[in-house]
Amino acid sequence: MFDQYEQASQISQRTAPESEQMTSSGYINMQLEDNTPMFSKQKMNFNPSDVITHVAVSSDFLVLAMANGKLFRLDLKMPDQHEEIHYAKFVQPNSKLSAIFLDPLGYHLLMAFSAKNKDSNPELVYLHRKSSKLKTVSKSRNYEVTEVGWNYENTNLYTTAPILLGTSQGHILETELEADSDKMFTASQQYWRQIFDIGKGNDTPITGIQFHRINKTSKYFIFVTTPKRLYQFIGHATFSDNKPSLQSIFYSYLTTPETGFQDIPSTLKYSKLQFFFDKSNNPKTFAWLTEPGIFYGQLDPTSQQNSNSLITQSELINYPPDKSGSKESTPLSFVLTEFHALLMYSDRVKAVSLLDQELVYEDSCSEVHGKLKNIVKDPVRKTIFAVTDNSVFRYKVNREERNVWRIYSDKEQFDLAKQYCHNNPAYIDIINVKQAELLFSKGDYDRSAEIYAETQSSFETVCLKFLQINKVNALKVYLTKRLEALDDDKTLISMIVIWMTELYLSQLGSLRHLGKGDSQEYHQLQSDFEIFLLQPKVVKCMQHIKSVVYDLMSSHGDRQNLIKLTVINEDFENVIAQNIYKKAYIEALNMLQSLKRPDLFYQFTPVLMEEIPKQTANVLIAQGQILSPSKLLPAFLTCENDELHVTEIIRYLEFMLQNFNVKDRAIHNYLLTLYAEHDQVSLMRYLARQGQELSLVNYDVHYALRLCREKGLSEACVKLSALLGLWESAAELALEVDLTLAKSVADMPDDVSLQRRLWLGIAEHVITKNQDIKEAMSLLEECPLIKIEDILPFFSDVVTIDHFREPICQSLQEYNNQIEELKAEMEEATKSAEYVRNEIQSFRNRSVLISVSDSCCLCSLALLLRPFYLFPCGHRFHSDCLLSEIRPQLAPARRNKLADLQRHLSVLTNIELATITSNGLPLREVLKNEIDDIVANECVFCGEHMISCIDKPFIADEDWDRVMKEWE
Repeated sequence: MFDQYEQASQISQRTAPESEQMTSSGYINMQLEDNTPMFSKQKMNFNPSDVITHVAVSSDFLVLAMANGKLFRLDLKMPDQHEEIHYAKFVQPNSKLSAIFLDPLGYHLLMAFSAKNKDSNPELVYLHRKSSKLKTVSKSRNYEVTEVGWNYENTNLYTTAPILLGTSQGHILETELEADSDKMFTASQQYWRQIFDIGKGNDTPITGIQFHRINKTSKYFIFVTTPKRLYQFIGHATFSDNKPSLQSIFYSYLTTPETGFQDIPSTLKYSKLQFFFDKSNNPKTFAWLTEPGIFYGQLDPTSQQNSNSLITQSELINYPPDKSGSKESTPLSFVLTEFHALLMYSDRVKAVSLLDQELVYEDSCSEVHGKLKNIVKDPVRKTIFAVTDNSVFRYKVNREERNVWRIYSDKEQFDLAKQYCHNNPAYIDIINVKQAELLFSKGDYDRSAEIYAETQSSFETVCLKFLQINKVNALKVYLTKRLEALDDDKTLISMIVIWMTELYLSQLGSLRHLGKGDSQEYHQLQSDFEIFLLQPKVVKCMQHIKSVVYDLMSSHGDRQNLIKLTVINEDFENVIAQNIYKKAYIEALNMLQSLKRPDLFYQFTPVLMEEIPKQTANVLIAQGQILSPSKLLPAFLTCENDELHVTEIIRYLEFMLQNFNVKDRAIHNYLLTLYAEHDQVSLMRYLARQGQELSLVNYDVHYALRLCREKGLSEACVKLSALLGLWESAAELALEVDLTLAKSVADMPDDVSLQRRLWLGIAEHVITKNQDIKEAMSLLEECPLIKIEDILPFFSDVVTIDHFREPICQSLQEYNNQIEELKAEMEEATKSAEYVRNEIQSFRNRSVLISVSDSCCLCSLALLLRPFYLFPCGHRFHSDCLLSEIRPQLAPARRNKLADLQRHLSVLTNIELATITSNGLPLREVLKNEIDDIVANECVFCGEHMISCIDKPFIADEDWDRVMKEWE
């Protein structure tokens, strides 16, 4: 019942604020507040045997000191198992327990005892987690320890590593304690030395001490507190066996006046120092409990601004006023979280925000549990425990950062506020609206517009705010940001694009009207406008509203931007057509050249070629391979057939043929047509370049021949007829043109008989024409294929033989030489036949001896075991081995034939095989002979097959694994 009462008494002091007055419209239905309590308390399910006097917790290990002189130890991971140790019998009877300290590992416990009277001394007792026997630290007899600074980098379970001790006289001691497992976990001191005296001889009790290393360097900082002062010591430690010695940090402070401290007047005899660590276990903030309030600050160990202090921001947080009538104004203890301080009084616990000093939580403690003794925080697990006389309570912190964003927003620290929104869109929108309104009120309109664009505020409302004060630039910033955020709202995108275009055009027009068309301001504005037009969303939107924007630019008389917009929109056809309509052909051609759009060239070249042929041809030549000449043919065909146009067309076509090797037949036929009609010299040069190979020419030869015949171009007809193989026709036509041309045509054919026939035709033409014997003799010298007897019939009967005496004698002499050559060839053939007969006769008498020890060259078994083949080269094979070897090497036809012969030999009966064939041999012998012709045609090692297989591997891929195993 009392526990239920305790839970009901936990109230949150910060009431849920009224709904924010939001100018946005996007998140009005979203719940902005988290109703879950920020702090909640739960009683631990164990009961100590007596009144609790002291508490310490670390790494889920809880230690309680009780009034009956016992220690209560509990592993919070195993709450059902606890241990009680009677510590009073290990200490002096006149000593009083003043404090207990547990290291971050939860393994090393120090118990500080003070003297009750002058006859006793203070004591410091050590207890290891795995031991139940306490051991007095011998050198601590003269020191009353009030605070311990643990080494947070220590990972050894049996030694504390170097630690600092603070005493009631203000002494700072450095020591290291070790639990020796061989001596029943008794403690041993590695060293003990006093390294500093804060009191300078006066009794100044140390109430807090913490030290930490800075970024894993040799540099350390030490915070020490007394009831009235906070000291900072910064310096480099010396290392021995990877253990730091902190004494060197204080060397520089021994000889200098005290300057590195914060002094806060107080009448209290106690204070308390707490640190908060970030996720990397580095100190982030600190808090010091004093009488006036909590001195709170941020820590930055890497800060270089002040080498004597690590505190970057600090303030004094006042204690919340007490409404219950309690006389306690100063907490007895406290713990520090990231954003709050939990203050412990004797009868209640309060949580104060560190950011705005507001009381956010208050919890009253029932008298049934007794007065609150202490509130502590596990430095490792971050859990919080409050201890009363006979109970232990655990405090749970639930999303303490939930309202941090609102506090930072109220402080106008908007970036920090957004960091703690956890991407909650409703919170972010509230922050952005507040930030935008603040910037607007301060006159930072551009930045305000950027922030407004990120909110859900009414579009019309924001636009009117900037229009009322005539801030066009800020309005453009807002519209630009809103445009970037839009995706599918085509209507709003179109409206923004048109509006911004109007704003830019108006500003540019105003500057031109004021004569600032060449100013830096104008050029910058023009550049911004061009960048705006190039945005992908604007380009996409322009496809639907370009007519509206064109009209808008025309109304402003901004022809320059109109042309640029057409380029951006790729609406070039419109501008070029307008220039042609205005007869501004050069401008249209220049724009066409700058665009390098083939489709537009094909569209507008007919008009431009007709009007300005030379300039158009120059531009077409400059485009090179970008344009296809075949697609420009319609433009060329529509031009007037005068000299100027034809010259430019020929110039372009010749350039394309010479530089890009165009082989389109239509282009070549068109060029040949122009040559035939206007330039016959170029025609013959073109035909010569194309060559005399019919398969290599690029024009239609039949079309060219027909065209040249129509134009009466005899010489061209001769070349084309020869190209088509019409040799007689070409030779006859050539004789009409020129004798030399006819002779060249007669030499062209590869067929000797055809050459002879053509030369005879030339000879007949020459002789019948003028009966010139000298010219006839010159033909005999030029062509050795015709003889004197071939041309004699062409002469008239009146010509006497005396005129041909010398050629006839020469011809007879040639015949005589040919006869002698034939005789020599016949004698050589007779000798070769005789040699062959002798060789055949010697083979008949040749024999080879086979030994019993001879083996097959393929299987290496005895040769005489089975039928075999013996080759003249000396290689020998079993018939079946040779058959298996030669079969894969045979062509498919011969392999099939071999299979048929073997099948006949096996299927036919002995009677059928004994049948005598037409050649006088039995059928069996005929089949075996045919099989031998296939199988034993040549030696498999010495024949052509071995030469053809020289590039093949000795071992096939599929046999490689088998061969490797055999070699192993």
